[in-house]
Amino acid sequence: MNKAARNERIKLTATGLNGAAVAARAVGCFAPIVTSITSTASIALTGLNGLVMTWLSLSVGLHLVGRRVLRRIEE
Repeated sequence: MNKAARNERIKLTATGLNGAAVAARAVGCFAPIVTSITSTASIALTGLNGLVMTWLSLSVGLHLVGRRVLRRIEE
């Protein structure tokens, strides 16, 4: 495989990881917060904080892995 094709595969992998990070943040962070604001049911704040922090950590981790993958690009 030539260098250009290898670089494109690396960029595609990094883009996929970043997309998963964005999805994890949307589903795990924003959705529970919006639901807790708009819902009439009471939600324990400590449970919500733990849930949001877990998904936020996953999102940041996936993004950082994607950035690390990009370091393999050759010039």
